[in-house]
Amino acid sequence: MLLPSSWQKVFFHNSRGNRIAGLLYTPPASVKKIVVVCHGFTGSKEGGGKALEMAEELGKQAWSALLFDFAGCGESEGDFEDLTLTRQIDDLSCALAWCKQKGFFRIFTLGRSFGGTTVICQAARDNTAVGVCAWAAPARLTELFTGLSFEEGDKIALSGEKGIVYLKKSFLEDLQKYDVAGAAARISPRPLLIVHGTHDELVSPAEAKIIYQSAAEPKQLVWIKQGDHQFTRHYPEVWQAVRKWLAKWEGGE
Repeated sequence: MLLPSSWQKVFFHNSRGNRIAGLLYTPPASVKKIVVVCHGFTGSKEGGGKALEMAEELGKQAWSALLFDFAGCGESEGDFEDLTLTRQIDDLSCALAWCKQKGFFRIFTLGRSFGGTTVICQAARDNTAVGVCAWAAPARLTELFTGLSFEEGDKIALSGEKGIVYLKKSFLEDLQKYDVAGAAARISPRPLLIVHGTHDELVSPAEAKIIYQSAAEPKQLVWIKQGDHQFTRHYPEVWQAVRKWLAKWEGGE
């Protein structure tokens, strides 16, 4: 992939020794503030090109962005079958540590779908991120993924963005360790933005309400009217909500 000069490929390692691939966008007017973006289940850092476009939009407000592939996804090392929420949280923590090493002093996290759950749960145990944004994030993980999966031998098969994928049974066992609503409650006093489509066919809008009601202030819930799980025709509205939220909190309060 040929990237403009404002983009560069970067790599860091997670705590398990996997080489994690990322794309760093640094606008000309960068002031060392950054948004770290987490893709959804079976997704990739580029987000079909939309994540790249969003980063460049944020760059107009002098934000840098780090997009990265979770271990076993995209260009990162690792076996996808080993994926768990715990491991994604670790990958994100290592991404934040890398940003700090590079001198970024104000770090926000943004995740879509299962990536949204990841940013919430990671922020509950680590205060590196000064603000958290979750798009279409599920709260009742075991219910959602059990409903999407079936056992096949010693593995489970799940429906993902790229069709049927296979994971070890430890994926579902690991989910039981997490209380997403409880994690959301521990993000305060840092700001939390929840964005959800009213017509999300995969993750019910009720999930957004659970997360929002559990969280403490400052918090904001933005409904994208007619929006589906992918925000297929509503990306400009989602990006506008994120830009306004970042503008409010970029300097802290």
